[in-house]
Amino acid sequence: MQDARQIAAFERITGQPQSQKDAVEARNGLRHIAALVMTKLSDGLIDPKLVLSWLLTHLGAPALYAGALVPIREAGALLPQLLLADRLERMARRKWMWVAGSLVQGLAAGAIALAALVLKGAAAGAAICAALAVLAVARAAASVSYKEVLGKTVHQARRGAVTGMAGSIASLAVFGFALLLISGAASGAGAIIGAIGLAGALWAAAAWVFARLEEAEGTPQGPQGLAFWSVLRQSAPLRRYIIVRGLLVSTALAPPYLVVMAQQAGAEGLSRLGGMVLASALASFLSSYIWGRMADDSSRRVLMTSGLLALAAMAAALALGAAGLAGAWWAMPAALFVLMIAYHGVRQGRSIYLVDMTPEGKRGRYGAVANTAIGTILLLAGALGGGASLMGPEAVIALFAAMALAGGILAAGLPEAAAQGGA
Repeated sequence: MQDARQIAAFERITGQPQSQKDAVEARNGLRHIAALVMTKLSDGLIDPKLVLSWLLTHLGAPALYAGALVPIREAGALLPQLLLADRLERMARRKWMWVAGSLVQGLAAGAIALAALVLKGAAAGAAICAALAVLAVARAAASVSYKEVLGKTVHQARRGAVTGMAGSIASLAVFGFALLLISGAASGAGAIIGAIGLAGALWAAAAWVFARLEEAEGTPQGPQGLAFWSVLRQSAPLRRYIIVRGLLVSTALAPPYLVVMAQQAGAEGLSRLGGMVLASALASFLSSYIWGRMADDSSRRVLMTSGLLALAAMAAALALGAAGLAGAWWAMPAALFVLMIAYHGVRQGRSIYLVDMTPEGKRGRYGAVANTAIGTILLLAGALGGGASLMGPEAVIALFAAMALAGGILAAGLPEAAAQGGA
């Protein structure tokens, strides 16, 4: 009876009929969704761009530490993946790397909350940045192992629905958290520290759920080390994918500059910032599941559409600024809403495309090479955007709009992932 209910629930989520023999996949799919909802909610509760930056400022930490949060988080989550993937391929059951990564993220979040309770000033900044670095490396372990486990436990045509459903549910919870902050129902450092502590508990709970996945034992492979880079020479589709994904990092880097445009136009205050936070959460809630289902049909088209949609959003932001409307209460939140829909399309499309295009047993390797390359591109693009910012946020947004256009055009030339032999 329980299997029948789980199969029925999984059918509703994926939109595809399931037979009794698919009971294991249905159980695994629901566990994936539960674990991802908890980790994605944790990400929202401990967001370095907003939550941790606010906390460090409140604790009197020098601005240097707040400025280091996002680079620590992004680089730490991507750059170690090459070495971690080498270890992953020596594991028979690869879910355990994800479980370990989630547990360590939970402990690191607890350390951040503790540091916020007992430290002030530069000491708090240093301690929180150090704990965030540990969290980022643990996230890298979870990221590099997840695609491999997803590919082994959920069928190709249903992976996007699983990750998309989790993204929409988690974003709804983050949306509620933002409403509590905006309304004043949750205010002050205590509420923020409590949210970070809750994030730590959710990561630990997600590890417990993920440990229950029914993953078939694989064949461990010998250490590959830096020979992983030979993958780039051997796989032209992977090289093209990395170029497209590298251009589409513009969707992740552009949002802060919309905030700057609004601030420079006089849209100061928590209520305006809260509007943008709510717009971001609403975009995730409305689009993640839809993008996931679309990616099951063609992740290539999702990447192409997302790039062009991001171009439209950034062009609209520039037009609103030129018309003197950047400070209007609705203007930048509306542009951000469309941009974040595009961003979530890129996230869904890039993830499902990589899983589908990669041969069985090599997803960790391909993912590590791609993410290491993207981590480097992120740092370079961030530095390029920082240089362009000397000419104003409009120049940076124009640069990122051009990157999104190029990414969308090149995505149209990618081969369909399903035609490349992915499992």
